[in-house]
Amino acid sequence: MYTIIKRMEISASHSLKLSYQSKCENLHGHNWIITIYCRSKELNEDGMVVDFTHVKEKVMSRLDHQNLNEVLPFNTTAENIARWVCEQVPYCYRVEVQESEGNIAVYEED
Repeated sequence: MYTIIKRMEISASHSLKLSYQSKCENLHGHNWIITIYCRSKELNEDGMVVDFTHVKEKVMSRLDHQNLNEVLPFNTTAENIARWVCEQVPYCYRVEVQESEGNIAVYEED
């Protein structure tokens, strides 16, 4: 089994829609750290699981320097963002989304 790991930082703002009062309901920003894990039993014709550049383009082109509420069709929690990223990247099975030093959400396919 081959695995690649791509880590990137994006700057983006969002606000959350919550069932309780929170300062996170106000528009605010993060320098998000997104770590993407992809795996495959076989390499493609270029000798890769998936090109690191293609992984970066899938995420950065949609999310970097954006208001996430304007580009994503769901409540932009770190958990939901992790799932969305996983769905965008070929062979992805795990995504970690860190919105601040101590706050990390993980999505992993079964």
